[in-house]
Amino acid sequence: MHCRISQKRWGGKVDDYLAIHNFIDSTKSLCSDSRHRILHTLWGVQNVIEPIFGHTLINSDDKQVNIKDMCEKDHLLVDYNNRFIPTLADFTNAINQDELSDFAKKIEKFHADYIKNDDISTLMLSPLSETGQLKSLLLTHNSWFINSILPQIFKVSPVIETIIISPADFFNAMKFEYWMDNGMDYPLSAKKIQQLKQKVI
Repeated sequence: MHCRISQKRWGGKVDDYLAIHNFIDSTKSLCSDSRHRILHTLWGVQNVIEPIFGHTLINSDDKQVNIKDMCEKDHLLVDYNNRFIPTLADFTNAINQDELSDFAKKIEKFHADYIKNDDISTLMLSPLSETGQLKSLLLTHNSWFINSILPQIFKVSPVIETIIISPADFFNAMKFEYWMDNGMDYPLSAKKIQQLKQKVI
């Protein structure tokens, strides 16, 4: 569906857009319900999608397509019924840290292996910069991010050993909220925007 939307909007062939749209939804292998949509955020597009796929693609019609615009218009907004794009903080707020044992110590230990590489460390700490919440680092300090995302961005080797944090750790601690399910409700970030609009009206 998303590829057809992109083809209609930007031209070219469906296959021109398949890899990117499939990648955005690849987190379904980590969580089978709508909580998986952690890449359906501007943080995901700017910090993961663009570093892997670039800022633009050239489709079969030889037309240059802005990847950020394509992801926002043809995937993120569509999956939220064209009502909003959630922030990373919206997902982080849904994580109940009381269900996570010693997660702060685990993150500190986890990050020690990457702190000497400024580029990798900056990316891994970016959720904290964006949300101000330590528990947000669970999104980058886990076996999936280390072995699936970092090798594609930085061409580093995967880690072949038992990893102390897995995606299940944060998805199991993340409560399901209605806004995650095709925009059935507004997340906190979008609710505030709606309130401001109503005040203006």
